[in-house]
Amino acid sequence: MLNKIKEKLHNKMFIKRLVAIFVAVLFILGFSLWINISPSGALGKGFWAAVLYVAILGIISIVWNVVENRLAKTRGLEIEPLLGNMALDILPRLYMPVIISDPNGKIIWVNSAFISVSGSKNGFFGKNIDQICPNTLDDIINAADAEEGLGTTAFDQFYKVKAYPTKTASNKDYYITVWNNQNELNNAYKELKDENTIVAFIMIDNLDELLQHIQDKYREVSNNVATILNEWAESVNGILKEFQRDKYIFLFSEKHLEGFISSKFPILDKIRDVRVGSGGLPVTVSIGIAASGGTLDDKERDAQAALDMALQRGGDQAVIKTPTDMDIYGGRTQSIQKRTKVRSRVTANELIALMSDSSNVLIMGHINPDYDCFGACVGMARMAMFCGTDVNIIVDTEDKTIAKGFEMVNGMPEYAHMFVGAHEALDLIQHDTLLCICDVNNQRQLAAPEVAENVERIVYVDHHRKTAEFKIKPLIAYIEPSASSTCELVAEFLEQTLSAGMLPHEEANLLLSGIMLDTKHFSKNTGVRTFSAGTYLQNEGANPQKIQYLFKSDLDDLRREAKFETNVKIYRNMFAITTNTLKEGGNSDSADRIAAAKAADKLLTVDGVMASFAICKIENTVYISARSAGKVNVQIIAEKLGGGGHFDMAATQLKDVTVSEALNRLREAIDDYADTL
Repeated sequence: MLNKIKEKLHNKMFIKRLVAIFVAVLFILGFSLWINISPSGALGKGFWAAVLYVAILGIISIVWNVVENRLAKTRGLEIEPLLGNMALDILPRLYMPVIISDPNGKIIWVNSAFISVSGSKNGFFGKNIDQICPNTLDDIINAADAEEGLGTTAFDQFYKVKAYPTKTASNKDYYITVWNNQNELNNAYKELKDENTIVAFIMIDNLDELLQHIQDKYREVSNNVATILNEWAESVNGILKEFQRDKYIFLFSEKHLEGFISSKFPILDKIRDVRVGSGGLPVTVSIGIAASGGTLDDKERDAQAALDMALQRGGDQAVIKTPTDMDIYGGRTQSIQKRTKVRSRVTANELIALMSDSSNVLIMGHINPDYDCFGACVGMARMAMFCGTDVNIIVDTEDKTIAKGFEMVNGMPEYAHMFVGAHEALDLIQHDTLLCICDVNNQRQLAAPEVAENVERIVYVDHHRKTAEFKIKPLIAYIEPSASSTCELVAEFLEQTLSAGMLPHEEANLLLSGIMLDTKHFSKNTGVRTFSAGTYLQNEGANPQKIQYLFKSDLDDLRREAKFETNVKIYRNMFAITTNTLKEGGNSDSADRIAAAKAADKLLTVDGVMASFAICKIENTVYISARSAGKVNVQIIAEKLGGGGHFDMAATQLKDVTVSEALNRLREAIDDYADTL
């Protein structure tokens, strides 16, 4: 109540109305009294009434000036301790709204400009700042951009608000907040941003492969895809032009991008509805979009980089390059193997030239290597030896998973000092060292990431879908998600490089073991190139019977697998999830990780299971192995948990979590993926 009275007394219009009423009352009373006591006639009474009226106005004017001065001094006394040496006239008369509040955001004073923009005569005293705008005083104080102030909305306007601390003579803290109206500027910026030109590249990524046996249908299918793309462009008033066969450039306004993202690019589904041949194989496109700003030239490069990412991840997806990251949508179909070896031959020649120009070559794969990783590293080492360049493979020689692989090459003299650890490798780095990374493209999963951070010349050879941009731009990034394995890619390099009979049979065995591992003995992810690579390796002396020795399990391994197979849960009617039977807080060892992967493979044989996940904990890390029967992209699910892999084979690692927490996070990732199906 006291605050309301003070507010009324500080309102000039309110005081003026009181004065006007007081003048009218005095005049009526005085005039009535004069009529009753005056003996004068009508003219005299009128004259004296006018004199009385002027006299009363004069007296009231004097009284008003006195009262107004008193009120001004009262307002000054109230805010003087808060303003320090600041002139008392500045804040009340400032054209920008101003609020003075206590440290909790409770308003104790506002200027007339704030009352004016609020459009309300209701008092603000005693209210909190967050009752006026969506933000608290702490938000304003802790604004990330202290120079510009915090952007917020109030009274249907956009403001930049800055807070200035002050103290009273009694050392009490208060804050002066100044509200700068930037509504017009904000609207202009938004309009300019909405009309910003977005550059996108679109490529039909599998039409040649689908139509290799029915070429007469090419024009019909290509026209169907072009019609769908043109309709999509017209729906947003964009421009779509085909600049090469099955390659398009698409220009549109940025205001439409949010709609594409929120709907998760339904154009991918529309294109996928175009089917080819009697088997009804879907046509897919890859889309690269630049949303990173800059000039049109910058956008063109970013859009091409985004398209490359989409293609390196297997196609059938849209990739948006932002200033800080790449956002990925789609990826619901498995990539089709390409039938040409032209790129393989060109890349092999580039790789040979780089190795020959290097003082030494370092080769490494991912942490916890398997035989695809180990075999590919051995094959790349053979290429370096062919070039006459010193070479070392960075690997943990104590790793039991590939112990039999070490046994296979230990008798070869060139491998006597080939294998080194991460610390030894750091001492081998020179200014022209070439680092070849096999079977991995995510730096967080490298066997020795510190080595990659200190080498400027890097080559990637991998068959996993690309998950992130490279910190250091590689000289070669040969990433083929359509390949069955990295060993398949390296075998093609060797076939293009070495003469017949130059590949030792031990190395051929290791390369073939990598292909057999990732194809489940040529039963999955195979194509013409896979069998061609297998044939080449067998011609070089690879023996499938000897390779079986690498995959043999002992009795302990079978028991470990049994622990997983007896603890299976079916989630959402199609996802099988298993953990070993250890109690919460228990720990596995490295052999359980291999058993988990094998258990995940076996779960795919269960009727109705489209994807399987096996979980085990080793020390402070939870390992999740993921497998797919071919319809679910487990790589996307693994990526949501910080991992990656292939369409139907992926994995991830979660540090410092319990098995229960990992299980909950896995279910959330599955839910996110399943909701898009």
